[in-house]
Amino acid sequence: MKVLFIGGTGNISSRVSRLSLDQGIELYHLNRGNRQAIEGVINLVADISDIQQVKKALVKNSWDVVVNWIAFTPQDITRDFELFESNTRQYIFISSASAYQKPPLNYLITESTPLRNPYWEYSRNKIACEELLMTLYRDRNFPVTIVRPSHTYYSVLPVSLAGWEEYTIVDRIKKGLPIVVHGDGTSLWTLTHADDFAKGFIGLLDNQLAIGESFHITSDEVLSWNQIYQTLANAAGCEAKIIHIPSEFISDYADKHNFPSERGNLLGDKSHCAIFDNSKIKNSFRVFMLPFHFP
Repeated sequence: MKVLFIGGTGNISSRVSRLSLDQGIELYHLNRGNRQAIEGVINLVADISDIQQVKKALVKNSWDVVVNWIAFTPQDITRDFELFESNTRQYIFISSASAYQKPPLNYLITESTPLRNPYWEYSRNKIACEELLMTLYRDRNFPVTIVRPSHTYYSVLPVSLAGWEEYTIVDRIKKGLPIVVHGDGTSLWTLTHADDFAKGFIGLLDNQLAIGESFHITSDEVLSWNQIYQTLANAAGCEAKIIHIPSEFISDYADKHNFPSERGNLLGDKSHCAIFDNSKIKNSFRVFMLPFHFP
């Protein structure tokens, strides 16, 4: 199998890359080359926003699968359609579980849960990408599969506030300083390790039964935010001194200090419960007959 990842060295995609290599996949990365390359990957250096540069890097190549890990707007999809319409058997778009209906009308999220998020532009852009891709699938037979990760971690901290690539929150915990948890900390949330996500994702690659379909891939473990922060503190060998602040107050404060994305992050995502039904990906595994199971 010959697979191209646009991106490929991020929090999720790096772990999928490693499992792909373990499975014997001929894996290519197309990116700007700013991060350390993964051993075993064939690297094509180009900026995806420069279409002529990308065409030069991809010349004479065709793919069983193209996965774009860094597409965020319909303009990105239009560009990818131009690049890959005639030279891939499958195009996988990485969407987001934050695109699911907010606020939710049902506690359990399935792939048929409506897509609607009035709070977060990021999520609305992902929805618009999905809608465009399904139009291209229906009208032009573009072989799309949509994957919606939820809160997935490997090289980042699984937190809701203060930046998940920063050490500040762990530093505060170790110093015995208070940390903020939104709301009352009892809303239920799902965290997924990138290695577990990778097991589900690999089964979708070059599988024609996945064309025209959407999947989310998450853990089945459900925790409250209080539990999540206590677990983080336990890993640091400390107790978490939690202060609860309403999500609306945090969002208003962030708006006043030029951090508008925090409103979407909380009111459009993490202040709501996120409990997922993974039956579709699990049942698909039985069909795909992979030599490993999705936990």
